[in-house]
Amino acid sequence: MKKSLIRNYAKLIARVGGNIQKGQEVFITAELESRDFILILAEECYRAGASNVFVDWKCQKFDKLAAKFESVRALSSVESWEESRLSYQAETLPVTIKILSADPDGMKGTDREKLTLASMARAAITKPYADKMANRHPWCVAAVPSVGWAKKVFPEERAGAAVEKLWELILKTSRADGKDPLTDWMWHNRDLKEKCDVLNAHRFVSLEYKSANGTDFKVGLIRNARFISGKKCTADGRYFNPNIPTEECFTTPKRGDAEGIVYAVRPLSFGGELIEDFWIRFEGGRAVAAGAKKNEALLKSILSMDEGAAYLGECALVPYDSPINKTGVLFYNTLFDENACCHLALGRGYSNTIENFASLSKSDFTAMGVNDSDIHVDFMIGAEDLDITGVTEEGVRVPVFRKGNWAL
Repeated sequence: MKKSLIRNYAKLIARVGGNIQKGQEVFITAELESRDFILILAEECYRAGASNVFVDWKCQKFDKLAAKFESVRALSSVESWEESRLSYQAETLPVTIKILSADPDGMKGTDREKLTLASMARAAITKPYADKMANRHPWCVAAVPSVGWAKKVFPEERAGAAVEKLWELILKTSRADGKDPLTDWMWHNRDLKEKCDVLNAHRFVSLEYKSANGTDFKVGLIRNARFISGKKCTADGRYFNPNIPTEECFTTPKRGDAEGIVYAVRPLSFGGELIEDFWIRFEGGRAVAAGAKKNEALLKSILSMDEGAAYLGECALVPYDSPINKTGVLFYNTLFDENACCHLALGRGYSNTIENFASLSKSDFTAMGVNDSDIHVDFMIGAEDLDITGVTEEGVRVPVFRKGNWAL
């Protein structure tokens, strides 16, 4: 892969993803295998004006060892130095960047119940810090290849060739393979905003989904919520792009207002394992039943993570003919697969979709129907024949998607 393309990608993450400002600190989370790219990314962060760049190195193979040998109590512990770091971040509001590269099957064979219990216990301590930072700092999630991930996507290729092919796809779908990715993203963000403006003009109160695979579903929307796109804004008016790539226009559904059944069209990668061929049925807004051909127990554990995990936090509209879907590749990575087609998310809702969100409190969001949870798990339901109809407050029915693509 050309070094110039890799550097342009790093620059895109620093300047468009995180929108780093002069004198700001940056916290990066990344797998050890991505260290060469992280050196380039760190340099681009400094060039963008960062005062300090800190890297929190992760190692999936080590995590698997810990899951095998440590007790639930040990896995659940949040050390004092971890809390100090979280407290520091909540006060200083650095740009946070997460680089994904883990093997989709990297945690296969671990004790999922043990990991779920540990995750819930840790979240009880860490979530208040995340809540304090919500809507107050820029963040970005992007990805670089690892051998394990690349071989999952291209199992017939040798390791080096698989990594090279995955690099090509990441740069292409992230709009980072041109001469000027920063300008390309300016136009991309503008196109997505124009689509959101059309959606918001209708002021839909609900969306109805139907597909031949069995999806028959209706979800209520919050009247004060709006559709927004890849470019987000902090409470003090600073723009950033949290996901690279992104193709979605999304909003926050109303907690307690969802009925029917949805069928996933792509596997869900969660915690280093894959959930495949699954469905979820909702009553009174809550997921009351679910099934899967592979890893059904893991799916049900997600739905029981906490009180809000079985409710919806996002409705995202992505055309079936999106650039990512056109590659014909299953990425086994939610960052990419969720931007291939329409998706929903279990768990935490986005408060920054609410009008005048900067002036509202957490209790205000709860009263409006924004779901709260320790998790936010996207799953893809955008079949090729998916029809979505928007319903206005006056009862007017408006085609939003027909046969998987935009009808507006």
